[in-house]
Amino acid sequence: MTSTTGSDSAASAGAAQTANAHDATAVNNARRSDVPALAVAGLRKVVRDATGELTILDNIQFNIDAGETVAIVGASGSGKSTLLGLLAGLDVPSAGSVKINGTDIVALDEDARARLRATSLGFVFQSFQLLPHLTALENVMLPLELVGQADASERARRLLEEVGLSARLQHYPRTLSGGEQQRVALARAYVTEPALLLADEPTGSLDAATGTAVIDLMFRLNREHGTTLLLVTHDREIAARCARRLSLAAGRLVD
Repeated sequence: MTSTTGSDSAASAGAAQTANAHDATAVNNARRSDVPALAVAGLRKVVRDATGELTILDNIQFNIDAGETVAIVGASGSGKSTLLGLLAGLDVPSAGSVKINGTDIVALDEDARARLRATSLGFVFQSFQLLPHLTALENVMLPLELVGQADASERARRLLEEVGLSARLQHYPRTLSGGEQQRVALARAYVTEPALLLADEPTGSLDAATGTAVIDLMFRLNREHGTTLLLVTHDREIAARCARRLSLAAGRLVD
């Protein structure tokens, strides 16, 4: 009996070490610079509804090099947000691969994808996605705390200073303007020094002047932090500021 238990424990420990090694490999690959920052091949998303199968995305493929700024544009319903969710590993494609600096996130399990997102990806959303019960400082600290960073407070303060909110550290989201909330979201996105930043209509909830200021700030942070930027937008002027543009129509990339 003792021998069996010892064998089971050893097997469990070995399996855990193997899983940890695979996770470490995924994280290390996600920081490599000798492969594309993002490589998408044969990506397809099909769902079923009352009428049968509905193809949302079909045979999407493209590469983005490290440090590039790329915009994804297209009409409402063209599949932009679905594509961004697949690229972030928040959803699973029906077919195809998504490689972030060489690591195919489709092949990872959910926990490994979450760990990769925590160390390699930053997100900016149209609706800010700040936690209402946390202050600006606490919202920015959160991604660092989740990965056990001891200097979370110091790094979060520094990023909030970069986005001009040093006087708003202890303010809750409800007391901040839309532009201020999006600046907190930008600080949160960059505080982990991600290899890739994904932004989904980041100015969609802002007025024109505030939106321009936020976009100016995003591109400045992107240059200073050396991040690869993939931006989903319906605004052609914002898209024109990116080095390259990908157009989606009815779930397919078009020229």
